[in-house]
Amino acid sequence: MTDSAPGSGTPPRLPLDWIAASLRRERTRAGLSLSELAKRAGIAKSTLSQLEAASGNPSMETIWALGVALGVPFSALVEPPAPAVRVIRAGEGPAVASEQANYVATLLSACPPGARRDIYHLRAEPGAARESEPHIPGSVEHLIVSSGRVKAGPRGESVELGPGDYMTYRGDVPHAYEALVPGTTFVLIMQHI
Repeated sequence: MTDSAPGSGTPPRLPLDWIAASLRRERTRAGLSLSELAKRAGIAKSTLSQLEAASGNPSMETIWALGVALGVPFSALVEPPAPAVRVIRAGEGPAVASEQANYVATLLSACPPGARRDIYHLRAEPGAARESEPHIPGSVEHLIVSSGRVKAGPRGESVELGPGDYMTYRGDVPHAYEALVPGTTFVLIMQHI
């Protein structure tokens, strides 16, 4: 997998070796076989085997399903080894695209040991909503809109938000994000209690 050039407009993609090492580490920690983890995540064993071999092209949904099945945040599977000082320029950083909607999540900061929060910068375009299954129990999401308009929140409780608006809601229930205008961006902080 190759990264795109900074400023090219195409988000960089996650190096598969990060995901492969993280999956092996977390699966081993959980004491699960390839078959058992694939079954719990609802994916094919061959897909999981490819991911652990650093091949394939995992979608956001696949990585989320694996994180939920392992009981770890999404970031635990995609976060690269962190240097002492880290700067992520606009348009750079590890990004994962959705299969369901024109929606790209860029991990800005994973929670350090002892803390349980992740920070993402998201870009979304109008079209299909990004439906999210429940995250690990106790998850809470905090959303701050940077530009555009987004409809977000748990099923049946979605709220339309504009620039500067903030909302928080349970992330351990089904929820969704839907861009209402082109160029919608927002910051999502996931808190895992």
